[in-house]
Amino acid sequence: MTPKPLSHRLAWPLLAAALVVSWSSGFVGIRYASESADVMLVLFWRTLMSGLVLLPFALMVGPRIGAGALMRQMAFGVAMMFLYLGGFALAIGQRVPTGLVALISDLVPLAIAALSQPVLGHRLTSRQWTGTALGVAGVLIVSVNSLSLGTAPAWAYMVTIASMMVFALATVLQKRMGTINMPIHQSLCIQCLTAAIFFAACAEWNGGLMPPLDGRFEFGIAWLVLFSTFFCYGVYYASLRLHSAAQVSSVIYLSPPVTMLWAWLLFGEPLSLAMVLGLAVTLFGVWLTSSRGTVSKTGPRPVGQPVGQSAD
Repeated sequence: MTPKPLSHRLAWPLLAAALVVSWSSGFVGIRYASESADVMLVLFWRTLMSGLVLLPFALMVGPRIGAGALMRQMAFGVAMMFLYLGGFALAIGQRVPTGLVALISDLVPLAIAALSQPVLGHRLTSRQWTGTALGVAGVLIVSVNSLSLGTAPAWAYMVTIASMMVFALATVLQKRMGTINMPIHQSLCIQCLTAAIFFAACAEWNGGLMPPLDGRFEFGIAWLVLFSTFFCYGVYYASLRLHSAAQVSSVIYLSPPVTMLWAWLLFGEPLSLAMVLGLAVTLFGVWLTSSRGTVSKTGPRPVGQPVGQSAD
């Protein structure tokens, strides 16, 4: 077998690194913007500005968007932006400890791994389940100092878990339905504008839609729009087109330790030995989960497809 060129071998590590750095970058924008505004207002302006910037490109560049495709992307916008981001914001507002919210949100890869077999027909091997377990263990090690149950109502904890499960289910459904084949700028525009409508209602309920006129809020929104939305979701959907849902989501386990590196570098927050150890464990787990040949397909083989070749 002819070895792959170096550029091909480096493609996935570079893509994974871009995904985890941009995924964890949301911490910076939220940290700045939410200090001067309600979190629902932050999420409203984030999704509204993202959608408006993309709108002319979505209308003029790419195939015509049919009614069915529009409705599907709107549904995914409700699930993957409004319910996912809004659910965690609501939980934090009800005083669910932030560390616990972050831990639950970063268990998305575990949920995707569990859903991949019944929804996509992807069977994870023992090697990949071991990597998934190590990813969870690394997240727990990193988060152990910030975990507590707090005094929030029981339903707030259920909202946190439900938000995580909604994102995981939406991810595997997108892979199954092929909706990720729509150009990224079009799907992201529809999803952002759909979520903005719902976040507008929440922000209006909490006090209004006018943003505070200070540099902190503007910087946070610009960061969230350009890096945490455009770059992050673009890399996420591009990765889903090229790799399995379980493999792509596994790198999200690196989000908590990388977020803590962000906090150490930018805000001087302490970096403990437990965080470094958790990062090392998570890296090893992601390597196991992402290594080649760890996902196989179940179900009948399509007619004409060579043995051993994926239907994807």
